[in-house]
Amino acid sequence: MVVNYIGGKCSNSTGATSPVYNPATGAIVRNVALSSPSEVEAAIAIAKAAFELWHKLAPLKRARILARYQALLEKNAGNLAEIVSEEHGKTLDDARGEVARGIEVVEYACGISELLKGEHTREVGPGIDSWSQFHPLGVVAGITPFNFPAMVPMWMFPMAIACGNTFILKPSEKNPSASLMLAELATEAGLPDGVLNVVNGGVDTVNALLTHPDIAAVSFVGSTNVAEKIYATGTAHGKRVQALGGAKNHAIVMPDADLDATANALMGAAYGSGGERCMAISVAVCVGDELADKLSEALKDRIWSLRIGPGQMSGTEMGPLITQAHRDAVASYVRTGQDEGAQLVSDGLAWNERTDGFFLGASLFDHVTPDMRIYQEEIFGPVLCIVRAASFEEALQLVNDHEYGNGACIFTNSGTHARAFTDNVKVGMAGVNVALPVPVAAHSFGGWKRSLFGDLFAYGPDAVRFYTRRKTISQRWPSQVQDAGPSYAFPSTQS
Repeated sequence: MVVNYIGGKCSNSTGATSPVYNPATGAIVRNVALSSPSEVEAAIAIAKAAFELWHKLAPLKRARILARYQALLEKNAGNLAEIVSEEHGKTLDDARGEVARGIEVVEYACGISELLKGEHTREVGPGIDSWSQFHPLGVVAGITPFNFPAMVPMWMFPMAIACGNTFILKPSEKNPSASLMLAELATEAGLPDGVLNVVNGGVDTVNALLTHPDIAAVSFVGSTNVAEKIYATGTAHGKRVQALGGAKNHAIVMPDADLDATANALMGAAYGSGGERCMAISVAVCVGDELADKLSEALKDRIWSLRIGPGQMSGTEMGPLITQAHRDAVASYVRTGQDEGAQLVSDGLAWNERTDGFFLGASLFDHVTPDMRIYQEEIFGPVLCIVRAASFEEALQLVNDHEYGNGACIFTNSGTHARAFTDNVKVGMAGVNVALPVPVAAHSFGGWKRSLFGDLFAYGPDAVRFYTRRKTISQRWPSQVQDAGPSYAFPSTQS
């Protein structure tokens, strides 16, 4: 049984339970206890009490705990990856990469003493100095998705607690075990009880966090429809909210691109993790029919040799999808694409080597047009669409016209086109010959348009701004300037 983690210890829930599946077999491997309203209330109360001491601890001392935490995470990275692979279905190599990228955010958070330094200006006025400080918000919450059960939580809570906040984590009920292990290791590292808490649950738990008066801010990663609701509800209740939503990430392929390297990159970006990534490439925009024909054939050949199977099996390149319901939803898009008139180059529905688990083969469509649902909507599965454009300008316009603006990339050997792309593409993360331009921990992750609701990205420098509030102080001591009596004019640097 996967339980809550409140106040530094496991807490047996009194609520209902939900099954956790191994997607590779379709079998229930454990159950997760869903939080009752009283348990959510208790977790928030404990986090609020813990904040009173935690935020007063010097940033350097918080960083030392995080440094010990980083060491423990590195020691247990293999175990974490196995848990992720078992409950999500992604390959072990992919899970190891996820864990490693999460640990990098912990490492970045260890520099919090430097990151929290404010600005200082001497003599902004007669005998007046001015400086800024960054103060923690209080109790903050994170609601995380199933596709990165270790990495996305580590996008949130390490920076939040480094800034002096306490944290309530609500992981996906589909694969909650990694979050529990993350919390237990934090306690082992010396994190005080109540600073990091985990509450499992569904919609009721989410709503409780969004509406509770003692939650100051909420971070969310998930689909756009849900992100929009999270943002609206949280802000309506006076909370600071960052809600990262869906994507339809494009790759523009120019005629001068290295075809083999591009095809290899697209295979990993489109079909890695079964396409269940918010940065997955789901549209390849080929400039010119000749290039599109060649790329379609190159991808078809590679799909034919794609090794699909259980994520924990050696040599597997693509595992199953998270649930049977999600597998069926992705399969329905493949049928929709055919009905809409797109050319199905590779049919993932025809892959039927396994009768157990939630498996689906890789699908490739060509001659996809912008009016098709398979182009407009996020599929979140192993489906790649090829769209044909007559010019770079037309290809770029396709990217910019889409409602999502998470990420995009270009494959080219032209510096001119690369510069024009990075200067003008309307997305939050852009890559040049990099199919998955996910920023490293010292930068920040987020999209534009309907891929992000809120003003600040996740982790990196934006995390410090999100998890703190600024205070600016102006100070003058009477002995520093002669008192000239009352002044009724608005103060300025001219006086």
